[in-house]
Amino acid sequence: MSSSWFTSTLRTISRPGCWLARLRNSAAPSGFRHVATTVVDSLEKDPQSQAGSTEEAFRRCQKLQMSAEETLRTLKKLSKGDELAPVGNYDQRKQEEERRVQNILERLKTLSLELSPPGPSTEAGNVSKEDSENSAEEDDDEDSNDNEEEHVENDNNIAGDERRDLKPPSQSDARIYMVLSDFKGEQEGDLSVRKGEVLRIIRKTADGWWLAQNTKGSRGVVPKTFLKIGSSVDDEDDDDDDDDSKEDDEREESEEEKNQDSEELTDDPDKRSASHSNWSTVKKALSEIDATDVLSAMGAIPSGFRPSTLNKLLVEEGATYRGSHYIQPQLSQSQLSFKDLFLDPDTGKVRPRQVSTSVCFSLWSCRMIPTPGVGVQVLSRHVRLCAFDGTQVLSNIHIIRAAYNAKSPKTWSFSPRVTGILPTLLDGDCFLRFNSASPNLGILFELGVTFIRNSTGERGDLSCGWAFLKLTDDAGNPVPNRTYELPVNGGTPYEKDVAVEASPTRGSPSGVFQQMLQARRQPKLIVKLKSANSRTQTQLSVLPDTLLHCLNCIHLLVLHRHLLADALLMDRPTMQNADLICSPILSTFPVLLDQPDLLDALRSAWLDAETNMNRAQKRDLSYLKLEFVKVYMSSVYFLLHSPSLPCYRWADPLSEEQRARVIYAMLETLKNQRNNTGRSGVPEVFVDGAHTHLAFDVTELTFDLLRVAW
Repeated sequence: MSSSWFTSTLRTISRPGCWLARLRNSAAPSGFRHVATTVVDSLEKDPQSQAGSTEEAFRRCQKLQMSAEETLRTLKKLSKGDELAPVGNYDQRKQEEERRVQNILERLKTLSLELSPPGPSTEAGNVSKEDSENSAEEDDDEDSNDNEEEHVENDNNIAGDERRDLKPPSQSDARIYMVLSDFKGEQEGDLSVRKGEVLRIIRKTADGWWLAQNTKGSRGVVPKTFLKIGSSVDDEDDDDDDDDSKEDDEREESEEEKNQDSEELTDDPDKRSASHSNWSTVKKALSEIDATDVLSAMGAIPSGFRPSTLNKLLVEEGATYRGSHYIQPQLSQSQLSFKDLFLDPDTGKVRPRQVSTSVCFSLWSCRMIPTPGVGVQVLSRHVRLCAFDGTQVLSNIHIIRAAYNAKSPKTWSFSPRVTGILPTLLDGDCFLRFNSASPNLGILFELGVTFIRNSTGERGDLSCGWAFLKLTDDAGNPVPNRTYELPVNGGTPYEKDVAVEASPTRGSPSGVFQQMLQARRQPKLIVKLKSANSRTQTQLSVLPDTLLHCLNCIHLLVLHRHLLADALLMDRPTMQNADLICSPILSTFPVLLDQPDLLDALRSAWLDAETNMNRAQKRDLSYLKLEFVKVYMSSVYFLLHSPSLPCYRWADPLSEEQRARVIYAMLETLKNQRNNTGRSGVPEVFVDGAHTHLAFDVTELTFDLLRVAW
């Protein structure tokens, strides 16, 4: 082999990047970059003019491989808090850097094997002892022939079919896979493949990008979600391997579903021999993404489906992207005042604030959305939406559940007609407030399903596609209020030109009628932008600068905002005072935005209280605040600390049914007490012996300004 490819590989490693630069400066002062640059400078000389140049290159490659592995481990440990300055789109950039280092590491391992001398190597950074022993046992009769071929190949720089026979020792447990969909490489190290092509997997990694080799001998990484395990392959180059590894391949194929294609499981002999009944103990250690990946490999989900990007943010980032975080007061840059909460000195109310973007919109329906395949039970069809600028999420992530009709499985609808109040979770009428100048600002809609796998009981969250509504035109003007039919794209919001489901016909349709039919088959999301009346606009101006939520909850959010202003701007001794504030409603109200059934309970209780108010009382803000506190304390606050209310869990039918029964019984009790006493918000429920309470916690009553404002 020539030294030019080796030199270019090492130069690729030395290329500066935001994450590698941080690693070099902080975690690896000896220097990943220093080691790579030293090897590059040395190998730029003619290796044939130096004695033992191949062995020297092999040792340097081993050294650089160890440094790359250490760099990858350090990179995975970094978090957003380690950065000295804010980094936009942190997760995506970190994944890209991890993928780049992983690709470099795979190339180094392959290069190390090609440079290695005959016989098993004991150099540091080489293959593991277990892999070497397994390879020695399986290929004991062919060691001499393989070593002779390695010498001929390295001396003559042959790139033909014989080079494809030189596989890493871990190749002995490689599997044959078939490509499910076309994949075009986006950067160096990717392997472009076409649907139906057969690949041999050389190495599997935890990040989902597997090192593969096609029938032409080209190597590169491909996403494992594009692959499906194959039963056979007609490749002459693999005839020798089929005889030696036939039994291993059959065993591994039978264990494919149990082991989820994870190296951590296949390396454990006990787990390899475990029966299907033992899967129940293993599945608890796997994430939801693993279940999705298995279904993708099995072809149980349509092309274009991906693990939910927005659900991953909600799970991994905690409260950062939840509504409970965005309704809290935000401190200004000086930390001495608030950024979006002020009092009007003339009226004593919260001062209205106009923001750069304030829109109201309605989700109408989704059409031609593919359904998951057999073997899974769908628990929820929903849309997650947020403010998005093409690179990062800029607001809280709001969820709207779709109404489903078995007669039209590919059509989703929103805001169904129900008796009583429409649940917040089903309401498609929303608003968005955002106060930042972003030319690409829009609303990201991620269509998703939460499912449970029938055979194993695993839960997962899939993205069925995404749509984006840009809120400004090319000139920066707001888009008009009208109905928009948004195309639903496959993949993640960071992928382009991915179809949700492969079209049955290739090429452009020939006639106008065929074009119309094909357009009707494309997945669409129908959204309507609408104008708000003056009362709604006034209420929106009181809310935080950045928030996305349902329109039917505005009056509750406004009352909470007024109570927040009273406690923080009027009742504190000084603006520099940061002592704990005794306010049960302020300490617990944000929780309701993460538990929509409790928010509906408060809406229902407050609606009953408003029916007993006269017109003057409804216009008196002071009276409304007092009544709101009474209703809240005797309804939702009591439910939050009731042991009979199960913990909230997303898309769990049993938990949702139990919570609904408890909430309905509680509201009925309050209604009966109000009818008997003629007063709303009576506190007798707290001393009723028929109701039990959780142990008292001081955090129920205290509002910690420093904790919520940072």
